[in-house]
Amino acid sequence: MNRIRKGDQVIVTAGKDKGKKGDVIRVDGDKVVVSNVNIVKRHTKPNPQAGQPGGVIEREAPIHISNVMLFNPASGKGERIGFKVLEDGRKLRVFRSSGEAVDA
Repeated sequence: MNRIRKGDQVIVTAGKDKGKKGDVIRVDGDKVVVSNVNIVKRHTKPNPQAGQPGGVIEREAPIHISNVMLFNPASGKGERIGFKVLEDGRKLRVFRSSGEAVDA
């Protein structure tokens, strides 16, 4: 079970975008793509067959999963994630500081 999943709100802890918050768009192994974080410019040629215009396109690039923390709205900070196994065998993500469940 991953500590960070698609749709989670995270805060960036390192790099040029340190302190920015955003939602996880995609998780690829040990990399995550976060909305409005790590924006890069890509110069593309037009492709008329695909209906794609050319020019400079801005998009989000992946960043390493170790450089983001799950955002806790209760405390207003990024916090570490632990796991708790319930009686029926299911695993639940919890914030380490408070012990409250992430998935409500």
